[in-house]
Amino acid sequence: MPVVIEYPKSLPDALQQTPAQFEREAKMAMAVKLFEMKRLSSGLAAQLVGMDRVSFLLELHRYGVAVIDLDNDELEADLRNA
Repeated sequence: MPVVIEYPKSLPDALQQTPAQFEREAKMAMAVKLFEMKRLSSGLAAQLVGMDRVSFLLELHRYGVAVIDLDNDELEADLRNA
């Protein structure tokens, strides 16, 4: 299903991007944020932007998002179970 977002015609130029580049980056930013908020799995987020899961995970660093985001309790539990 398509999502339509209105933006000023000058916005891609201001960011030194083509409209297609801007729209792809906006879609990626949305997918990354939903993944970061734990609203989407990495697989669904990757699907949203039309890429494979590994490529999506490798792009997360560009947005300052960790691939693995465990709190101390989760990390300690993982270490105990290793």
